[in-house]
Amino acid sequence: MARRVISASTPKKRPLPRTGWAIIIGVTLLVGIGIWYYNRLNINDWRHVSKLGIRLPMKYAVHGVDVSKHNGRINWSQLRAMRFEELRLQFAFIKATEGTSLQDKDFKNNWQQADEVGLYRGAYHFYIPWKPAAPQFENFKRIAKLKKGDLPPVLDFEIGTNAFSREQIIQNIRTWLIMAENYYGVRPIIYTNADFYRRYIKDNLDEYPLWIADYSGWTLNRYDDSTIHFWQHSKSGYTEGVRGPVDYNVFLGEPEDLKAMCVK
Repeated sequence: MARRVISASTPKKRPLPRTGWAIIIGVTLLVGIGIWYYNRLNINDWRHVSKLGIRLPMKYAVHGVDVSKHNGRINWSQLRAMRFEELRLQFAFIKATEGTSLQDKDFKNNWQQADEVGLYRGAYHFYIPWKPAAPQFENFKRIAKLKKGDLPPVLDFEIGTNAFSREQIIQNIRTWLIMAENYYGVRPIIYTNADFYRRYIKDNLDEYPLWIADYSGWTLNRYDDSTIHFWQHSKSGYTEGVRGPVDYNVFLGEPEDLKAMCVK
């Protein structure tokens, strides 16, 4: 007797309920908005560079560091030879002096070796606002011997005082800057942070190139772009040749623009 074969019926697929479609559409929109917002924020092409342990704004090609005795003994050959993302460090700002008498004990060695390995080098003075400006510049002048091709001198202004009025502080800073420009024949750079920029620099010393320390965001849209030349965007990067973290900076221009800033 022939066996009757009973075929199994395929279960019917249920349509996705409206709430399911709503969830899918909502998630897709959120992802799209997130991508759009990220790209809108990331106009400087920030990328994490594992070798350095930080992200860098890869929109710009000219990157550098700033150092002092606190970074210890530096192997400048290793620092210069290090490559990352097909780039290498191009400049270094080096602490020379502080106040009216202090001189960084490693400045002369760092200054010479940065030049020997082919870096653009710049010397900076850590400004003490409760001390007179002229003796502070004289201290800087005694040790910072700039030559053709060096970056302009830098006034590092990042601590305040109640000893003088705001107007007097601005005038004293201007005194240092004028003395430096007259002596070296190039307009000095002001290094400062966001707070001091708003309180003292903006609308008072706008004619000077600005080096801003700002670790808070993706852009510098709260500043006047025409005056900013350098951006210190991280104080926790790493580089070969230096033990421990180091400050990272980027030049907001092309290599030829950096060269044009230098002492003639």
